[in-house]
Amino acid sequence: MDWKLLATTFGTLFVAELGDKTQLACMLMTAKTQKPWTVFLGSSLALVLVSFLGVMFANFICQYIPPEIIKKVAAVSFVVMGCLIFFDKI
Repeated sequence: MDWKLLATTFGTLFVAELGDKTQLACMLMTAKTQKPWTVFLGSSLALVLVSFLGVMFANFICQYIPPEIIKKVAAVSFVVMGCLIFFDKI
């Protein structure tokens, strides 16, 4: 196992997820239901499944498209989404 990659992935996603809408949704659901362990289990399973699908999709798509192109498309997509949000289009 590549421990450096594991630590980098964990650290990157941990920081990226802090305070995002997923965490806020979990806080709201816990406050509403008063069942923190059930919300934790459900949200953990959902995040694992979404991560699995992302990794499998990337593994498939990288067989046909170079990672550099995917990186550039993702960067442009984030800029476009940011502009749309900034100008209240979405």
